[in-house]
Amino acid sequence: MKQSVLDPNFSLRGKIAVITGGASGIGSAVADMYVQKGASVAILDMFEDSAELKAIELGNGSAAFVVNVTDSTSVNSAIDRVVAHFGRIDILVNSAGVVALDPAEEVTDTDWAKQIDVNLSGTFYVNRAVGNVMLRAGSGKIINMASQAGSIALNQHAAYCASKWGVIGLTKVLASEWAGRGITVNTISPTVVLTDLGKKAWSGQKGADMKKLIPTGRFALPEEIAAAAVFLGSNSSNMINGADLVIDGGYTIQ
Repeated sequence: MKQSVLDPNFSLRGKIAVITGGASGIGSAVADMYVQKGASVAILDMFEDSAELKAIELGNGSAAFVVNVTDSTSVNSAIDRVVAHFGRIDILVNSAGVVALDPAEEVTDTDWAKQIDVNLSGTFYVNRAVGNVMLRAGSGKIINMASQAGSIALNQHAAYCASKWGVIGLTKVLASEWAGRGITVNTISPTVVLTDLGKKAWSGQKGADMKKLIPTGRFALPEEIAAAAVFLGSNSSNMINGADLVIDGGYTIQ
């Protein structure tokens, strides 16, 4: 019998992973778990001090790189520096994102543009830059953070929903175009996640009311999102491509 090449422990030993927004929130949790699984991580973030502190905390050869994901020149430069430092990129996790909530008729041009620029255009710029590196190598795994807001309508989320629906659509196109050349591309779509910002934004009665709408009755932990990113970054997910892994306690099935 042929021995399976899949690793049931989802090891990332020896892998080089790029994580945007890796100095905080979900990106930080993914970075922690990736290093626990043996990867070396390139933390890409717009806040230099936070990125450097995170890379030092991670260890295992991790390093920090400053980037503005809304600027394609900045993205291309950062990825060039990552490749010069590590020699290759095996995994990309796009976790940089922003949100501003208002009724649709009150959304400002500035808030609309910022969410589209960071969440959608930024994801594309990083996918394109890293994708070219992976295409030359003939292999790679890309994980784009989307949201339950990319599958259903959420009140006061007009710009955010538009950006995350776009991320899911973009991911499916890249998955279709690049899978034959060794790259898989998938999304993870969380519900509210209990990062520092999530705890603050969904505290009190607002959070209690939201939890009542989630069949599991709670919000997600950052580590639960990170665990999914470990699986999708491992060779056990080689046949998963163009999928949207929803981690929402059943909110979107209702």
